[in-house]
Amino acid sequence: MTEWNPAQYAKNARYVAELGLPVVALLNPQKAERILDLGCGDGALTLELQKLGCAVVGVDASDKMVAAAQALGLNALTIDGQQLLFAEEFDAVFTNAALHWMKDHHAVANGAWRALKPGGRFVGEFGGHGNIQKIVTAIENALAARNIVIASPWHFPDTNKFRAVLESAGFVIEHMELFARPTPLPADLETWLGTFAKTWLAALPVAEQQPFMNEVSAELRSDLCDAHGQWTIDHVRLRFIATKPV
Repeated sequence: MTEWNPAQYAKNARYVAELGLPVVALLNPQKAERILDLGCGDGALTLELQKLGCAVVGVDASDKMVAAAQALGLNALTIDGQQLLFAEEFDAVFTNAALHWMKDHHAVANGAWRALKPGGRFVGEFGGHGNIQKIVTAIENALAARNIVIASPWHFPDTNKFRAVLESAGFVIEHMELFARPTPLPADLETWLGTFAKTWLAALPVAEQQPFMNEVSAELRSDLCDAHGQWTIDHVRLRFIATKPV
């Protein structure tokens, strides 16, 4: 499992929560609704939901990120999103930029189903098929040159596969779309890799990690970096609304 550093994440990845605000709008949270924030991270969007008057419980697999959320005064718990044990407690389950870190989507969907009251909704966005494909390919090429093979920490399904997952859990799909969202980075690609690609970096001796990131960055510079040094990564997002029938 990826080891998260809350301070590093807040510095280098705050844009993730900022880009999640349209997903909050899609959720259309109502005052006093009880909402489960699945994969809450350091609680940035959990806090936004709380400010709207919702009773929010955040869950995340990272102890450190949960501690950061708790430091904001949020109700946050260390729970793997693939092992939810709530039973008909929530009006909505919300998730942003988290499901692609959870490979067992059937377990996630079944847990969300159980957590929801009848008529409740499961709303979210995460990396879909083709997400950061150029980056993944460059990482795999650099590892192959070192005779290293590591499974990706991410799972990026297409709409057909994810629709089938949700429907098998009993959900009715209200909305689902897969769309490209090129995303400018606040820093360089090496900084992004150091934040999000730790699973791969951990396979290398510490002394080789920075040269490895430099190599991946060099391969991608002509595709993802403009003449002014602005890096823009090839995000593809899968956004959905699903409901639990009454």
